[in-house]
Amino acid sequence: MYKDILDQLPYKSSFLFVDNIVELNEEGVKGDYTLKADSFFYEDHFVGNPVTPGVIITEIMAQIGLVVLGIFLMSKESEFNAASEEPLFPLFTSTEISFHKMVLPNQKVTVISKKQYFRFGKLKCYVEMLDSSNDLIANGMFSGIIKKIG
Repeated sequence: MYKDILDQLPYKSSFLFVDNIVELNEEGVKGDYTLKADSFFYEDHFVGNPVTPGVIITEIMAQIGLVVLGIFLMSKESEFNAASEEPLFPLFTSTEISFHKMVLPNQKVTVISKKQYFRFGKLKCYVEMLDSSNDLIANGMFSGIIKKIG
């Protein structure tokens, strides 16, 4: 349903952490991702007892909660042409996250993001990650900008 947005994500292969966009509007986004047991980061974190690194949890939250929403909001602005061949480059400006639970291989997570503001090209969102039981895994504020390269 949101293939046009997914096609604009500047991540490929082993660093794309968005499987589905479930809901998307000017106020927020909801999406999910299932962590693959053969992902590169499980090999050494931790040997014999793999756990998803916090930086990967942060990246999943950012890709769904900030970048997907940012691309959608930018596509609404008149100066942004979604069909442009110019690649997009997301830049974090700040994050403040609290972690509450571990994420294990093969676990499906859902990310829900609520826009706080979007102005002058900067987006700030409150983002939560939930497990399949709707228990809170992590939450926090994310800010960033998305620039066109070229």
